[in-house]
Amino acid sequence: MTASDSLVIIPMYNECENAAAIIDAVLALPVQFDILVIDDASPDGTAAIVRQKMEQNPGRIQLIERSGKLGLGTAYITGFKHALKGDYEFICEMDADFSHNPADLVRMRAEALEKGADVVVGSRYVTGVNVVNWPMGRVLMSYYASKYVRLITRMPIHDTTAGFVGYRRRVLEALPLDNIKFKGYAFQIEMKFTAYKYGFRIVELPIVFVNRVLGTSKMNSGIFGEAVFGVIRLKWNSFFTKYPDYSAK
Repeated sequence: MTASDSLVIIPMYNECENAAAIIDAVLALPVQFDILVIDDASPDGTAAIVRQKMEQNPGRIQLIERSGKLGLGTAYITGFKHALKGDYEFICEMDADFSHNPADLVRMRAEALEKGADVVVGSRYVTGVNVVNWPMGRVLMSYYASKYVRLITRMPIHDTTAGFVGYRRRVLEALPLDNIKFKGYAFQIEMKFTAYKYGFRIVELPIVFVNRVLGTSKMNSGIFGEAVFGVIRLKWNSFFTKYPDYSAK
């Protein structure tokens, strides 16, 4: 079996309805992606399902089990550090509930490894509003939250809160992962903002985001509160931070 140059990190908490299906969908892609699942002690048996898939697909799936719900941001930081121990050139983050289409991983990888993007954002808003089955209130909250973040940070990104993001290895090697502070969905903003300040090339690819069918959403008002108020602190701190320039490297 040829070793893969690409890894997709999928945090899971109580995703027993989706775990096997999302793993199978990634493994069936025409381009080989390895899978790293971060499970935060799901009481519904998610980790057991992942372990069964590991036995069925030796070498393709990795599992990190943590002691409890420690936050989305820390899950991805754990995953990034683990990925950098291997030889992966493209590392992507994706939800477990099929709100992100696994088929889009192939386009995102090509944008990075073939066309030279450093960060690839699977964007809901770069060509309008491409969201399916969300209540209108949640669509508006998400859309205008991204607009607000863009206004404050001046990032040239339409979907600043997107959670479907791929990074070339050199980005994760350069960014100060231990200094990323946010633990909820504001983590996504902080990672993009830091990559932007470092001068990395960020490209948005349009995707269609579909609300989960199975399982329970982890979104709550506190998550959006962190994003809304935290971004002001993020921008303020940037005035006193010197960033290396990777734009010409």
